[in-house]
Amino acid sequence: MCYQRLVWLFIGTFLYSFSSIIAAAPSSQLDAVKEAAQAHVESLITPPEYGKLEVQAGNLDSRLQLSHCPSPLVTDVPGRQSLNKSVTVMVSCKEDGWQVYVPVQIKLLTPVVVARRPLDRGMTIAADDLIVQLVDARFQRGQTYTDGSTIVGSRIKRVVGIGEPISGNDICMVCRNDEVIITASGSGLNIIAKGTALSDGALGEQIKVRNRKSNRIVDGTITAVGQVIVKF
Repeated sequence: MCYQRLVWLFIGTFLYSFSSIIAAAPSSQLDAVKEAAQAHVESLITPPEYGKLEVQAGNLDSRLQLSHCPSPLVTDVPGRQSLNKSVTVMVSCKEDGWQVYVPVQIKLLTPVVVARRPLDRGMTIAADDLIVQLVDARFQRGQTYTDGSTIVGSRIKRVVGIGEPISGNDICMVCRNDEVIITASGSGLNIIAKGTALSDGALGEQIKVRNRKSNRIVDGTITAVGQVIVKF
């Protein structure tokens, strides 16, 4: 009797363990499907040089019954999808004849100057007002900056919330009626003069400037806070 009980106990333990493995199989296979989808998207996108690529597969229906594929899963991005915010990856097992479509979210994070604290309109930006953070490219609008020292001394044109990227539209590195330094260059000569800005502008933008000495109006390109260059 004791021997029979041991035999039945062994059989029962084996069947319970086997049933547990079978029950866990679908969940394990679903994880493998998600991982395959993520790996496929990561292989298609080059991470930013100084940033980070984040890829996250969405949740799949836990009721899906998928067999364990005897060979590596096949992945593909069907159709003409753009690899921007999200993409759908087809994961399939040719031997067992099943396929699953997996939604994958994509984030390209790049270093950008953001506001360390709320910045109100009319404020002059100080170094302590800024910090560099990794920001999703989807939330970057227009010209952004990677070096805070570039825009220190600029004035805020519109309210910027804490943690928000600072764009060229949010600031003026040269503001209307500001005194500016004009550097006129050409033919190996550099002439420096003072002038008055006739409009607002950010780095690299062209604005009208009045030379205070000659009263002549010229087009200058903003090179730094309070500075423009004129070609002649």
